[in-house]
Amino acid sequence: MNILVVEDERNLADAIVKILEDEGYNAEATYDGKAGLTCAKSGLYDAIVLDVMLPGMSGYDVVHQMRRENVATPVLMLTARTSTEDKVAGLDAGADDYMTKPFEAPELLARLRALTRRRGEVLIDEIKFADIVLDLTTHDLSCGEKSVHLSGKEFEVLSILMGSNSRVVSKQDLLTRVWGTDGEASENSVEAYVSFLRKKLAHVGSKVQVTTLRMLGYRLEVL
Repeated sequence: MNILVVEDERNLADAIVKILEDEGYNAEATYDGKAGLTCAKSGLYDAIVLDVMLPGMSGYDVVHQMRRENVATPVLMLTARTSTEDKVAGLDAGADDYMTKPFEAPELLARLRALTRRRGEVLIDEIKFADIVLDLTTHDLSCGEKSVHLSGKEFEVLSILMGSNSRVVSKQDLLTRVWGTDGEASENSVEAYVSFLRKKLAHVGSKVQVTTLRMLGYRLEVL
């Protein structure tokens, strides 16, 4: 069984790899979020141990992007954060289990065994933030009994903001992740789609708003 460890503390990452190898797993480590996402999308791994605080791309964003791209590999989030809100954020982003540091090797191994036993049973088909739900299959945004369909770009922008868990996302980051290297797109495109999303959030009666932070970018807040 192949396990990927995504952890920026190299000593800890290497220690986890050793624990796994001593148990008979094939394990390897990578030390930043973007490299972790690339490895996760390769389809070579049976489970992933994923830290939250990573350079390049947070663990929340890694697992969220995995689920958006239909990568169903089980994810165990491993982090020093202990609050209920952080655990909920990780699970809502698409993680299958959550364990805090410091940890004992037997617990880590037991949680990985549980994840791999039930692989394929958990299907991530929606993400939530405050009072809104975004259906990843239909691209419908709903709040209570009201719903509205999002266009492709609206869906991508909102899913990134929801997956960022109230952290600021820059215009350039949105531009790169949604439009890629399309030379026709600009930051004005981002502003236009944020405006569209604000109208649709208002249409469904949500208390969530897209807030602009001057010179920084956007984040979701609850009124």
